Amino acid sequence: MINFLFVFGAVMTAPNSAERKTCWDARDHLWKCLDDNDDNVASCQRFQSEFEAKCPAQWVKYFTKRRDFLKYKEKMQTEGFTPAEGPQGAS
Repeated sequence: MINFLFVFGAVMTAPNSAERKTCWDARDHLWKCLDDNDDNVASCQRFQSEFEAKCPAQWVKYFTKRRDFLKYKEKMQTEGFTPAEGPQGAS
């Protein structure tokens, strides 16, 4: 198992299980806050700050993209896909 990560030329140790759990808990609290507040980031700033402080930056980036994808997927499953209307061209 690799015990380090390369991030922008720096060597960082991989998070241990306690650090991973702390990060995941912070992520879960933020996501719950966002769900409870209709994705209003301003209402969840404290949780956002904790999430960013307790997780590696690459994890924050990954989890943010992951949540966006999961929300998009949920919307597609519940509402379906509605194609954009193209130009109504003359023949």
